[in-house]
Amino acid sequence: MPVRKPLSEDRIVSLHGAGGELMNRLITELLELFPLRSAGGVGLDALDDGASVDLPEEGKLVITTDSHVVKPLFFPGGDIGRLAACGTLNDLAVMGASPVAMSLGLIVEEGFAISELKKILSSLAGVLAETGVALVTGDTKVMGKGELDGLVLNTTGVGVARTVIRDAGLRPGDKIIVTGTVGDHGMAILAAREGLPVEGEIRSDVAPIWPLVERALSIGGITAMKDPTRGGLAAALNEMARKSNVGIVIRESEIPVREEVRALAEMLGISPYALACEGKALMGVSPGKAEEVLRAIREHPLGREARVIGEAIPEHRGKVILETRVGGRRYLEMPLGDPMPRIC
Repeated sequence: MPVRKPLSEDRIVSLHGAGGELMNRLITELLELFPLRSAGGVGLDALDDGASVDLPEEGKLVITTDSHVVKPLFFPGGDIGRLAACGTLNDLAVMGASPVAMSLGLIVEEGFAISELKKILSSLAGVLAETGVALVTGDTKVMGKGELDGLVLNTTGVGVARTVIRDAGLRPGDKIIVTGTVGDHGMAILAAREGLPVEGEIRSDVAPIWPLVERALSIGGITAMKDPTRGGLAAALNEMARKSNVGIVIRESEIPVREEVRALAEMLGISPYALACEGKALMGVSPGKAEEVLRAIREHPLGREARVIGEAIPEHRGKVILETRVGGRRYLEMPLGDPMPRIC
């Protein structure tokens, strides 16, 4: 897809919300409107998965917010309610924060079925009960028929961290761990939305990852974390490389991808590395701790497919190099955006 004119001369397109290069350009330009971006700790201009505020005593308060517009609202493996809860809590988790509380804003189209709304909110409530997180405040608005496509959920999460983990902390030599198979959520949404023929079953991986992350943090050596949502593995790795000012080399043979996801991606001509995950984390781990962290992750049900897929290097700063299955090397570029709009 061709790159459009600069933001100041053009209109918003769907790729501006898809987690890739165009979204980054948009956010960078809009950030110029906000001179005050921090209350201490990690501020808005860090463009991390959340922000942190220094507390008077030991620890950091971590805050994140997100809006959820997935289509379809119900998909194999979950629905917009489960997605909203997990997406918000996982943004806290990859900053090293134990989730404590969440807010919920509902924007509902007139005529939306109350039975479906209850089903969606029951899914969200189930995640909060599973993780011990309280829903502490919220808001509801109703839009006219045709003014909204069904339902939008807005969530804000609050957590507490002893030490905030950044996505900019990679150092040369750090090992890169992915906690499971990639591309599951994006492909599940794509298959459900388009009614694609699938051999076997493709389900979203949407799940709260704090229990798994907590295991890794207890071992130590975690230098950087990110959850590969919009733009998938490719976007997350490129962001980490750029922000950390290191190169990253990953081995294609080590990247876990379900065969059903790989086959459908090949048929459609898209990369599974650009498809969103909603229950995985990318971790940078110091070399001396990597194997111990990997063992701890694999002991959790969500981490059984975890792998060391590569390492940070001092060369090729800001770039991600993919060692292909056939022995070649190429850059794994930052995607313009996730190939599917409205995936989360």
